[in-house]
Amino acid sequence: MGKDINVKKLKKNAFRYSKVRNETASRVRIPGGVVSARSMGRIAEIAEKYGNGTIFVTNRQGVEIPGIDISNIDAVNRELQLIIDETKVNQDEREKGYPASGTRNIVACPGSRLCPFGCYDTTDLARKMDQAIFPNNLHFKVAFTGCSNDCAKVRMNDFGIIGMTEPQYNKDRCVGCEQCVKYCQKRSVGALKMVNGKIVRDTDLCIGCGVCVTYCPTRAWTRSRERYFRLVLLGRTGKVNPRLAQDFIKWADEQSVFKIVKNAYAYVEEYIDRNAVEGKEHVGYIVDRTGFDEFVNWIMKDVVLPEKAEVARRIYWEGKRYDRSNNLK
Repeated sequence: MGKDINVKKLKKNAFRYSKVRNETASRVRIPGGVVSARSMGRIAEIAEKYGNGTIFVTNRQGVEIPGIDISNIDAVNRELQLIIDETKVNQDEREKGYPASGTRNIVACPGSRLCPFGCYDTTDLARKMDQAIFPNNLHFKVAFTGCSNDCAKVRMNDFGIIGMTEPQYNKDRCVGCEQCVKYCQKRSVGALKMVNGKIVRDTDLCIGCGVCVTYCPTRAWTRSRERYFRLVLLGRTGKVNPRLAQDFIKWADEQSVFKIVKNAYAYVEEYIDRNAVEGKEHVGYIVDRTGFDEFVNWIMKDVVLPEKAEVARRIYWEGKRYDRSNNLK
């Protein structure tokens, strides 16, 4: 980078290594992707004062401020403090910026705060998860989405949390219009049918998306008081064997989901290859090495699932596998 600087320390402080000599970019953490206009204004001010006047919106709902001279890192960290206070991101020391970068910014779709299909407040849970697992330099990606539409693309993360609801049917409010049947067929999995003038839900087929609730004109369908989640595991991009996350638990509860994610950190601490590049071995590759059963033993420690929960005994990931023999046949 030109000037004498500890690149490893720079990255842990959430500043990006830059191809431009003597420059870096500050990575601003925004759990759940929601930030006040006031904080966004402060980010713009920092970009004008210390950067090159631009802001990059990242794929993980954070922002980066590029074009910062490395001599201004301390000044930028001081300026970031008001933003950190407002977003309630954990710190080791005030005015020192972000204390880690390995665990990536937690992604969330708009959820029930905005979307009629959202089964829960994704932003609220994303912020709670950030409090639970950050700061940490282990390479983890966690994402929340309000329903099985998966607008947040959580199946490309190590842990994806998909909102579910158990639709509650009040036959006395049903007028037999079949709107729910129609839209379950068009926008979901076709789990509803009309039987003797009333709607029957196939509980084995139903994915808990809540489409019936959204489209019922008489509120014969409502969401359950209990919030449920589908937990999907170990999706990833990258050069070697990219793959989508696969279902691990359906009808999980919030407490169990949080416990599983936190347990995964202990598992990685135990088995990570300390010689991996920058100590950031992807959790999926660790699972490939130790075996799925060992991974499950760690992540399910002290987890008490609700009776309704369904757990996959085995997960098989599909993905591109590269032939290292270079033989094209």
